[in-house]
Amino acid sequence: MSVASRVRAETGAGWRSFVRRRTAVFFTFFFPVILIVIFGALVRTDPAGGGLFAEPAVYYVPGYLAVVVLFTPLSRMGSEVARHREGNRFEKLATTPLTRGEWLLAQTVVNAVIIGLASLLILALVIVLTGAQIVFSPLLVPYILVGVVCFCGVGAMLGSYTDSQDGAVAASNGIGLPLLFLSETFITLEQLPGWFEPLVNLSPLTYFTRGVRAVTDPGANPATIAGVDPALANLAILAVLAGIVFALGARSIPQTD
Repeated sequence: MSVASRVRAETGAGWRSFVRRRTAVFFTFFFPVILIVIFGALVRTDPAGGGLFAEPAVYYVPGYLAVVVLFTPLSRMGSEVARHREGNRFEKLATTPLTRGEWLLAQTVVNAVIIGLASLLILALVIVLTGAQIVFSPLLVPYILVGVVCFCGVGAMLGSYTDSQDGAVAASNGIGLPLLFLSETFITLEQLPGWFEPLVNLSPLTYFTRGVRAVTDPGANPATIAGVDPALANLAILAVLAGIVFALGARSIPQTD
């Protein structure tokens, strides 16, 4: 049985497991929708008013996408790995040809499909509810895919090192919430203390946000990075981080329980 066949079979099993959990399916799509309704349609942005949400609506598109690109892999992968540990499933996995890396890749593919569908819904709602003028660049797809790979790796580590499913979910929220608001998503650098900027640059989500903003916001004027187009440079940085984190995530998955 080839690697592709093993990954395809595990991907199918993972997808069926997801769609059987109706609550998980509902909240995966409901949470970003309610966020857009509250902040995009009810609170609305006021470019002349200052303070939070004072930027044009298109500025916050990366933040809305970050909700699913960040939280879905963290919570799903964290709880999935923890659930497999509690059920001694990795011990059974060790007796099959499927490696830990292949298992994680299959779960990442499932997450990529889920998040891809959620991202389409988010973009449609942002346009309808906020009137944001979004530029649709082909680079938006690799940004979402690479972001999913990165945070699936983080989620795998959370599930491997926490002591239960509840612990994995709590850890994903504890890490995800600060990253969501402190990675140039909904809060600009100008609104943060100057000493905090180096910490912002440590977040992988920052490079996702900057890159997505560079390819979707026609009014954005990001600075080049080492003379390279910021859309490509941020994607390259995110890809390197994703590769490192994914490898660490695969390595953290236990072979036995």
